[in-house]
Amino acid sequence: MNWQWFHRLGSPRWFYQKTGAWLPWLALASVVLLSVGSVWGLGFVYEHGQQGNSYRIIYIHVPAALLALAGYYVMAISGAIGLIWRMKLSFAVMRAAASIGAVLSFICLVTGSLWGKPTWGTYWEWEARMTSMLILLFLYIGVIALSHAASREQSADKASALLALVGTVNIPIIYWSVNWWNSLHQRATLRVIEESRIDPVMFYPLLIMIIGFYCMYAWTLLTHTRTLLLKREMRTKWAQDELLGGR
Repeated sequence: MNWQWFHRLGSPRWFYQKTGAWLPWLALASVVLLSVGSVWGLGFVYEHGQQGNSYRIIYIHVPAALLALAGYYVMAISGAIGLIWRMKLSFAVMRAAASIGAVLSFICLVTGSLWGKPTWGTYWEWEARMTSMLILLFLYIGVIALSHAASREQSADKASALLALVGTVNIPIIYWSVNWWNSLHQRATLRVIEESRIDPVMFYPLLIMIIGFYCMYAWTLLTHTRTLLLKREMRTKWAQDELLGGR
């Protein structure tokens, strides 16, 4: 099988030049969706009968949690592609995804703690979901640390990719932890196959926020990856042309 097309798609120059036109549209979509979802969810959805207004943190907590999990697969798959086909672009995506994933995991943990205090009476409990989510944050930080630890860039990329792949075992643990162990967390209310167990009035602004977070994630990932590519390829002519043209 001829994989020449695949390697062409993995060209840093091709990626940089093609994705530039996508950034304004992703940024616009992010601003519009997040603005609409935030105003709708925080200002117009009715107060919860049991949790009062504290539940509104769901509009930040849930999208951040979903992207922290999905982003880990982006990082791990990019690392695997880099290991197998030795693509510089894949390693750059892996590093960009690690930084963004760490931020999202931190936001998820902080908002979850703030939500937990009025709901459970405590900011933190060493239960399965919260503990495995904390491990996810440490895995992201570990990948970031390894990517800067080795003196040679290639060695750092390989070590980071291997840790990212090993850490994928934690993702299903996070997702299924509420079913496998006794947990303060309730079982999933958003479901793909079955009917979601959430009031449509609350669900629609949440859905808008989730899509907005995905657009923001894509914009941030592309922007960060493009910056890393310029840094890695700064000695090549195309990168120098791009840097000079951007001034």
